[in-house]
Amino acid sequence: MKTEIAIVGGGVVGASIAYHLTQRGCRDVLILEREDSLGLGSTGKATGGVRAQFETDININLSLYSLDFFRDWDFDCEYEPRGYLFLAADSSHLEYLKRTGKRQRELGYREVEIVDREMIASMVRGLNCDDIVGGSFGRRDGFINPLAVLEGFMVEAAMNGARVKTGTFVRSIEVQNGRVTGLRTSERKLECDNVVVCSGAWAKTLAATAGIDLPVEPQRRQIVWARAAEPLSPDLPMVIDISNGFHFRPARDFHTAAAADDREVLFAFPDPDEPPGFSTDFDESFIEIVAEKAAHRAPFLNGASIVYEKCRAGLYENTPDHHAILGGCEVDGLYFANGFSGHGVMHSPATGQALSEIILDGSANFLDVSCLHIDRFARGELLHETAFI
Repeated sequence: MKTEIAIVGGGVVGASIAYHLTQRGCRDVLILEREDSLGLGSTGKATGGVRAQFETDININLSLYSLDFFRDWDFDCEYEPRGYLFLAADSSHLEYLKRTGKRQRELGYREVEIVDREMIASMVRGLNCDDIVGGSFGRRDGFINPLAVLEGFMVEAAMNGARVKTGTFVRSIEVQNGRVTGLRTSERKLECDNVVVCSGAWAKTLAATAGIDLPVEPQRRQIVWARAAEPLSPDLPMVIDISNGFHFRPARDFHTAAAADDREVLFAFPDPDEPPGFSTDFDESFIEIVAEKAAHRAPFLNGASIVYEKCRAGLYENTPDHHAILGGCEVDGLYFANGFSGHGVMHSPATGQALSEIILDGSANFLDVSCLHIDRFARGELLHETAFI
């Protein structure tokens, strides 16, 4: 039996593509996941942040579409628009926020505004603002539950006929005469007309079996989970210091139905010394690095105790320009949705819509995503995004 569309990877991106394809009437859609259940990879380790405060038009537009989707979706994905607060510690960073904020408003994000030091101090009491010259705040940015988003996509896709096969490792993509003919799995060969690679940090190796050089590199990103001495403000946003990427937010354990602890907080930092690699072991020495930055920027959280069993590490799938790769390639029937560089969950609705239109119509019509095609690297037309956390 031949499958019309096989999706490799059962995370939130693959689930969104299946959802959007079946919304268009496709019924022969099969998701192949190497783990024994869904959501055990990057989706399950994501922090659930969503924002439209980006630098490039494409990231802003992907976010605006996705924020609307999360807000209006019949399925409760626990979208909570607490906002993202970006802090500028010098005039050049503030000018950057003013420039990007202007573009965000031009593209439809009217709720983003520049805030001064006094406003920032009132928004996050106890924050060290001595060296802050201003910032930006986007009210529609906030948090979602990544596992709930995955569940919502999968439930609807399954109701519309999509199938899921877990515990299946895809070894290679079969190609004949420049066209996809099937997949070789750990069990057998699967004939299919189209393959969508959504396997995150592992996509490069699989793409190579089809002769495609996919410029995606894995990199460990670590998260420190702590419990503050006092309850956090009930409206505490995501707070990001753009001078070094240190950020913190209220913590939420998406793997339990228990109510959120109003003292738990997440700290993170994009360590520039972290080499590429597939390790997802949490390194406790990272705690000291983050603690130093937290002590400077958020002294009101001094005394927070580390919740070691909840500290974790996951993988970013980075491209050279930290933008996703969306669309087809020189092999007919082979498509990619990879390289999100930490933005896969937040952009999953727009990604699913884009790939469904590219596969079924030949191009994405709701939004021009051609700048994210894989051939931009060969053409030297890389994008630039500064606010990469």
